[in-house]
Amino acid sequence: QVQLVESGGGLVQAGGSLRLSCAASGRSFSNYAMGWIRQAPGKEREFVAAISWSGRATYYAISVKGRFTISRDYKNTVYLQMNSLKPEDTAVYYCAADRRMRTWPLRLTDFGSWGQGTQVTVSS
Repeated sequence: QVQLVESGGGLVQAGGSLRLSCAASGRSFSNYAMGWIRQAPGKEREFVAAISWSGRATYYAISVKGRFTISRDYKNTVYLQMNSLKPEDTAVYYCAADRRMRTWPLRLTDFGSWGQGTQVTVSS
């Protein structure tokens, strides 16, 4: 059974930092691009960041560029370092894996495995 488990969410004041982790089990994701997607109450899911299977390429939404950093290690863990957090970053953050090997996810439907999500709340 493939499983992605996020951790590291919580409550933080504006300007603070959090580091999210996503641990994969069941199979190796080393050949798959990984991404972080968030969903705020009443809003659609937003594709926040992605990292290629090799770790050499990354993508960031304009809303988080310069503040968030995605990374991965070869122990099947993906991270999202979030700095200078803003109240509008409040959302449930999901980790996801591309359904296809060694390609680049262009849209949310390219992700085939999802975690259960972790809540991030930024107070003003």
